[in-house]
Amino acid sequence: MCGISGYYSFHKSISSTNILEMNQAIRHRGPDDEGFWLCNANQGVAFSGNDSTQKIKEQFPLLSEKNSAIALGFRRLSIIDLSEKGHQPMLSENEQIIITFNGEIYNFKKLRKELESLGHSFHSSSDTEVILTAYQEWGNSAFAKLDGMFAICIVDLISQKLILARDRVGMKPLFYHHSKDGLVWGSEIKALLKNELVKPEINWNGVYTNFLFQTTLAPQTCFQHIFSLEPASLMTVDLKDHKITKEKFWELPSLLSKDISEEEAVRTIDALLSESISEQLYADVPVAVMMSGGIDSTLIASKSMFFNADINTYTISYPFSEEEVKNASVAARHFDVSHEIKKVSDEEALENLKENIQHFEEPYSSFEVLINAAKYAHDKDFKVVLSGNGADELFAGYSHTLKLKRWLLMRNFNFISPFIFTKDKFSQRVKNYFSQDYMFDFFRQSQSSMMPVEAKSLINPHIYNKIETNLSKYHLSETKNYSGYFEYDMKYSLSSHHVFRDDMSAMKYSVEFRYPYLSNSLIDYVSALPENIRFNGTQNKPLLRKTAEKYLPESVLNMPKKGFSFPVGYFIKNEKRLRDFITDNLESLKKRNFFNTAVIDEWWNHQEHEYDWVKIWQLVTFELWYQKYFEE
Repeated sequence: MCGISGYYSFHKSISSTNILEMNQAIRHRGPDDEGFWLCNANQGVAFSGNDSTQKIKEQFPLLSEKNSAIALGFRRLSIIDLSEKGHQPMLSENEQIIITFNGEIYNFKKLRKELESLGHSFHSSSDTEVILTAYQEWGNSAFAKLDGMFAICIVDLISQKLILARDRVGMKPLFYHHSKDGLVWGSEIKALLKNELVKPEINWNGVYTNFLFQTTLAPQTCFQHIFSLEPASLMTVDLKDHKITKEKFWELPSLLSKDISEEEAVRTIDALLSESISEQLYADVPVAVMMSGGIDSTLIASKSMFFNADINTYTISYPFSEEEVKNASVAARHFDVSHEIKKVSDEEALENLKENIQHFEEPYSSFEVLINAAKYAHDKDFKVVLSGNGADELFAGYSHTLKLKRWLLMRNFNFISPFIFTKDKFSQRVKNYFSQDYMFDFFRQSQSSMMPVEAKSLINPHIYNKIETNLSKYHLSETKNYSGYFEYDMKYSLSSHHVFRDDMSAMKYSVEFRYPYLSNSLIDYVSALPENIRFNGTQNKPLLRKTAEKYLPESVLNMPKKGFSFPVGYFIKNEKRLRDFITDNLESLKKRNFFNTAVIDEWWNHQEHEYDWVKIWQLVTFELWYQKYFEE
């Protein structure tokens, strides 16, 4: 688990100051070690850095001012094989293939055995060396074999190509900037902005989708010409002519045609989840399970007991989370596991609020409780934390999913939308509801964010008129059933939102979150199950609940779905310091001529509905994002 950065300048060598500053910008991702590799005219040299271990400094010269066309940077958070043998950039024996890798490969032991049977030998017990050897043996076919989370860069001097790759569902971020001058990439946008080839500029198309979906829809970001490499994708750069090609190495599987009973599905899911948990518990550092009090994480804690009787668990407590905390405590006593509760006070929520908001590289719509969860794990020396994230998307866990059947019926009456002429808020909401022609629109409506008409009224015309408001390029298969909705949940709710936020939160404190529900085999199996088993339209996560029955206490099983989030709306109404914080930032924002000030005032002064605060918070976080990345 680490951070990677790099660049390939197409036409000239550029200073190593670029890679040094890029690597320093993501130091939080890997404080244990760092390394560099620079290349000119197919001649590569490895270097150490100021934060390298003493042994690495003895092995490689310290990088100072040098020019190169290609540079790779690496920050290490030591999780598996803590020795210097896991150091990166890692070179093949002939030093012609070089890899930097951020993530964990859970099936690396199986792949290692397979590669050993083919005649390969290994010098370390790291998963990085397994990836490097797998690429040497299988080429690009190796990426589909990797079960885990990863962002990878490989420079292949033999084939004269540079490859960027990202895991199946985007658990590890990888951003890139492409121009006529070169390609720049990194685990966080902060790193890219330190490169001389990259100049920060607002991408209003990305901001528009961010306002509508509470997250920026990949591959867009809120920065012009900076993109997120899409999940399950490879980007290959030809080192001779600079031509770039992209390909997918995995797609969601099609539905199975054969009948499968619910009992068979439950048995298989139970077994696959056990296998995933056992693999993800492997680490050479302490591991904990974060329990929110709901089914997803509690089931992981329960099943972890079979593989690690001394597993540690903890729960983050915040205002109005009493029921979840109580259930987590009941479950911990039921399993007889070590369990601690970390209460996040109002003071702690406000402490470092600006810094925490600006750590994220786009506006967003909540207080990120996971930052507190990561900080607690860091303070307790837990470098690895198992999370229940991914279960909601995989098993139909969100409450709005239960509205799907009603929407499929009501969309037949969408023809009435043009006939709604009144402008009051209720009429606008009704008009918005009857404007959902596509599954994509239904998914957008479920995100409790700005409506398109609200974004149009907010953004000043000189900006809005240049935005691509037709979002049809983001449409997926548009199948009119749960499977169609499932695609959007997996691609935009999970990949573009939740695991991205998880990674940013965890790595701020040098902690690795792992996701047992997102193993290759579990995703492949559940995705292909007949719809009537996965989704019944009346209960969220029906299949996972059945799987959990033999493990969890009744109180946890029957608990209604509630998101793991801080009650921002309540906090805004009852905390003067937060209202002052919001007012100050809104006043600053109004001076920028980006948005209609009358609309901002209207939204701030007339919060009537449950989620009206979301729009305000998006504006506040936009202002702080702008201050951080365009003014500092």
